[in-house]
Order: sequence, then structure tokens, then C-alpha cells
Amino acid sequence: MADTLYLSLWYPNLRLEALPDKLIAVLGAFAAHGGEAKVYSATVWPVSWNEAPVFERVYGRMVGGLEPGQAPGAEPRQAVEEAMELLHEDYAYEFQIGWNLWELETGPGGRSASAGVAAVAEDESEATKLDARWARGPRLVRVTGYGPLFDEGTYEQDGHIRIDFGSDAPFLEEDVDLSEVGARHVAENVRQLVELTAGVEKASGATARLLWSELGESLAQRLAARLGMEN
Repeated sequence: MADTLYLSLWYPNLRLEALPDKLIAVLGAFAAHGGEAKVYSATVWPVSWNEAPVFERVYGRMVGGLEPGQAPGAEPRQAVEEAMELLHEDYAYEFQIGWNLWELETGPGGRSASAGVAAVAEDESEATKLDARWARGPRLVRVTGYGPLFDEGTYEQDGHIRIDFGSDAPFLEEDVDLSEVGARHVAENVRQLVELTAGVEKASGATARLLWSELGESLAQRLAARLGMEN
């Protein structure tokens, strides 16, 4: 059963004024670990998730006004500075950025069920031909920085910064029988997750981190069980 996967990061004695630099560091680490260099969107939530956003900007759809060859999106520093121009202790600052993973195509016409543009693996081996439904493409990951008073101090449980990876299916694919190629893609996703987790921790100077799921199940235990089945 697929679950939602999160990474929470905490920083000692973090002042609100230092939160933008931490977010820039976290967002900037994605490009080195299978992610995109530019931010897709920014949203600012006041008080709690039940309130309407006070700021929204989608950079990824800004197709007009671009220089030839310039990709849409905003540099992490630009997106963070615009969203956090006015700092409030009871605000949450959410950014979306693309992160590339191998996923099993399940949608109509052979398209992936996940958002993003997929690039089908090109390999002349017979195994890949039989496994042609695997594709690598970006999913949108949410990176949220919490003011200390947002939603009654949710940062204590969720972290000063929380990364929402979405479904954990690409790291397990528990509902399908994995071929050799499929197992290799899943292993690559897991390796990328481990490297990104270490990368954002180091880049932002986090002193505590927690990789957790919405249902409270351990990804490590489920992965061990999955590998045990395959071996």
C-alpha cells in the first residue's frame, strides 16, 4: 500500500530571520541529487492550512518574456526572497521543485500516473525492451518552511523545514513483480533519496532529520522486506 513520504529537518535555536537562507540551501541541493535547479512555484499560507494563501506565484508556466534557451522557473534565492519579503511568525512558506525519479507508467496510452514529463529509458538490451513502461521524469516535491507560530507550532513535530516527496511507490513498487531492470530502477530511486537526504542536511546545517511516512510505517523496514521478497 502506497504511503506519503516526508523528510523533516530541525535547526538549533533557529531564528525566523535565518529561515530563508535554510530554504535556499535545501532547494539548491536538489540539482546535485536528481532534481531541477529552478523552483516551479511559491505559496505563502497564513496562520494554518485552512486559510487562503496570501501569496502565490507559478514560475514554471512563465513561458512569455523568456530569453532564447532560458528555462522557465525561478532560482531558489529569487523565489524565497519574493515569497518571504515580509516574514511572519505564523506563516508557512511552501515551494515546489522538480525531482526526477524512475516510475512505472500506468496511465492511459502508456503515460505515467505521476505529474511531469517522462523520458523513457533507451537501452538496447532485451530486458529493457520487456520493461519499456519504466520512465524517468520529474515529480513536483513540496519544500515548506514553518514560522514558529504557524498552525500552533507545527514545526515542533514536522520540522522547521519539511519536504513532501509524495507517494513512496517509486521506492518500493510493492504492487508489481519487479524485473531485473525494474529492481535496478527502484534501487536507483532509493540511492537518490538517501543522497538527497544527506545532501540537504549538510547544505542547510540541519542538526536533526527524520524520514517518515503519513501512516507511520518505516520505509527502511518495508524496503528490507521488499528486497527480501525479491532475493
